[in-house]
Amino acid sequence: MWTEYEPNKRVLLPRGWRIWGRLPLRDAIIWEKDVAVEMRDGVKLRVDIFRPASKENEPLPALVPWSPYGKTGSGLLMTKEYPYIGVPGSMTSGLEKFEAPDPADWCARGYAVVQADARGCFNSEGDMYQFGTREAQDGYDLIEWIAKQPWSNEKVATVGNSWLGIMQWFIAAEKPPHLTCIAPWEGAGDFYRQTLCRGGIPNPTFWGKLAKTMQGHGGYDDVATMLEKYPHMNAYWEDKNPRITDIDVPMYVLMSYSTGLHTEGSFRGWKYAPSKDKWLRIHPTQEWHDIYQPENNDDLQRFLDRYLLDKDNGWELTPKVRASLLRYGGRPPIKHRPEDNYPPSRTQYHTLYLDADTNSLAYEKPKKDATTTYVADKREIDGPQFTHTFDKYTEILGPSRVKLFMSTQDKDDMDVYVIIRKLDINGKILLNLNVPLKDQPHGTTFDDVDDLNLYKHNGPTGRLRASKRALGEDPMLSEEQVKQQAPTELWRPYDKEEKVPKGTVVELDIPIWPTGIAFEKGESMQLHINGHDHELHEWPNLAAELTNLNEGSHTVHTGEKYPSYILLPLVF
Repeated sequence: MWTEYEPNKRVLLPRGWRIWGRLPLRDAIIWEKDVAVEMRDGVKLRVDIFRPASKENEPLPALVPWSPYGKTGSGLLMTKEYPYIGVPGSMTSGLEKFEAPDPADWCARGYAVVQADARGCFNSEGDMYQFGTREAQDGYDLIEWIAKQPWSNEKVATVGNSWLGIMQWFIAAEKPPHLTCIAPWEGAGDFYRQTLCRGGIPNPTFWGKLAKTMQGHGGYDDVATMLEKYPHMNAYWEDKNPRITDIDVPMYVLMSYSTGLHTEGSFRGWKYAPSKDKWLRIHPTQEWHDIYQPENNDDLQRFLDRYLLDKDNGWELTPKVRASLLRYGGRPPIKHRPEDNYPPSRTQYHTLYLDADTNSLAYEKPKKDATTTYVADKREIDGPQFTHTFDKYTEILGPSRVKLFMSTQDKDDMDVYVIIRKLDINGKILLNLNVPLKDQPHGTTFDDVDDLNLYKHNGPTGRLRASKRALGEDPMLSEEQVKQQAPTELWRPYDKEEKVPKGTVVELDIPIWPTGIAFEKGESMQLHINGHDHELHEWPNLAAELTNLNEGSHTVHTGEKYPSYILLPLVF
């Protein structure tokens, strides 16, 4: 659907109105188009406002999905381009912005929805910023503008997925007085550390391609170019790290294992925001699939009704954590199991030692020193794999950590990538299907679905550039929060390089993102170590463009002298 730029035009969409092939409206909607909202510096943003026609004269709570992707009829709607996501066009009205709740659905639930074009996007004035204080202040100003409108009940929530989730951390940290609660349904946090330069390894390709989808009349905050110019942490990058410890409003956080962008940010945002009323739901599917499932929106409504409409609906009885575990190989997941925490308080941390002589992982440290060397600069060649077979039902539930002793004779640095893979009882490496086959096009089989990260998940990953190996303590966290950190959580300053002399063995601590994997007796986990990333990619042409600094070979050292290991959060 494409709509013309029509400032302040008011349209009444009657019940039953529909775009061809999309979901018809179940209630009439008032649509105010391209309304100008002035920011604190005089720049004007354009917003579309949707309200239920049946409540035209009633004060309404408002939902704000914030992103640069374009509001109604003008933006990026990628779900239609990916048939195996399980979100057919007939599932939504077409009025929604990409990765946002559908106004048709939420107006029928009694809410106003205010969809903005972020600064510099489409017909909003100014230059576009990619996260940070400027964009957060715009979100603040929009929320306070909404609270002053005659139709507003002065209570506003932010909602949405991905960029829309990321910006909720930034906006909430600014503390708009009328921001009542937030629902970041998967959102990264620290942009440099968690996505753009995770592990100190530049990863600008995805963000560079995403930038080409943006449209506007001004300039653009080009983070890929800035990373070339400023490869180390500085004030520019710190401004793109949301102050999650300043967030105190109620929050309903969503997290998944399948995303290659948001898992760590969702986990840390939920864990370290000091909000006393916060909930975490870890779902077992793909982010776009999850946000449009009716039962999940019913669940979200209970949260929003509680805080935006003051309904005494028992929401507080919802388990603080609902965790899911993946079983892989086309088997259904364990879904939304109530837990007291994530990782659960009953978690036991176990160390499995690598043995390069047997390619195994074992609870006992190998007495014999050994090494394994792999080609690190060719994508088509994989590195060593270390296997452990479980002798009873076991779950990995939480973030993990690997300690590797490594060296190279060919360069003064190394980019090292690790992943946990699951094997069946016959030793076959498994993939997890992100979207149930029942929600796929009729007749789809597991093998029909492309091996893209949107559709399938191969396992939790970690990565590290050896010269960025220095550890530190996150200055954002309080002393008490530092004590709450799991033994598998790490933080790095990324403000300097420490090169690796050729042939010198260095100690590399590599965090692996949070996960939930269920292993039956006789199934195995396998730790892979490579000179290239292991992840399935969002787009088919993305992998071929990824590069790193590796040259020649890397060597992994194991044994008494160099006890390389993986530390796992296990539940039995």
